[in-house]
Amino acid sequence: MGEQPLVLRQIPKEERPRERLLHYGAEALSNSELLAILLRTGTANESAVKLAGKVLAACGGLRHLTDMTVEQLTAIKGIGLAKALQLKAGIELGRRLSRSRLEDAPAVRSPREAAELVQDELRYLTKEHFIVLFLNTKNRVIGKETMSIGSLNASIVHPREVFRAAIRRNSASIICAHNHPSGDPTPSPEDIEVTRRLSEAGKLIGIELLDHLIIADQAHVSLKELGYL
Repeated sequence: MGEQPLVLRQIPKEERPRERLLHYGAEALSNSELLAILLRTGTANESAVKLAGKVLAACGGLRHLTDMTVEQLTAIKGIGLAKALQLKAGIELGRRLSRSRLEDAPAVRSPREAAELVQDELRYLTKEHFIVLFLNTKNRVIGKETMSIGSLNASIVHPREVFRAAIRRNSASIICAHNHPSGDPTPSPEDIEVTRRLSEAGKLIGIELLDHLIIADQAHVSLKELGYL
């Protein structure tokens, strides 16, 4: 009889991807560890994690894994038909999830609609949080990121970081929002200056700043409606 494949339970517990996912969440796992969970087992000579790393090396990275055919996957030593089909199924689920998110993403047509997307998240925070909504060409939200926490000023919210994130998401435009823990949504001079800097940078890059919202407990203010954009 041949040697049995090395399964995840034979790996030290602290190195098992499934246990790490359970305790730390999927975000904490590397690409190899996530693939190892899909593969389930390794081979007689390598763990599922090492086999997953070999797959990534063979295809040139995670981005190119989506282009691999079943035949190309099964050409990798240790990947049989069952494992290749498991990987292809996981990839297709990811594609469908991505498409469904884009189709279901809310379209923003007014400052009020934009504010509704972030108000519940921001209204009760005790520190200022600066959030950016990333939009596509149809003004649908394709992403959201907290860019800074703390009192708003030009050194904390830098256009370079904001638009780097926007470019990474292929955004057509952005909407910025931050909260005023005081409950007064009146824009400060720092709010206006940050808005001006972001607007100018967006014009140079070609990603428009559609609005900058200030969120308070029971109200919000649009700097576009106030004439600062």
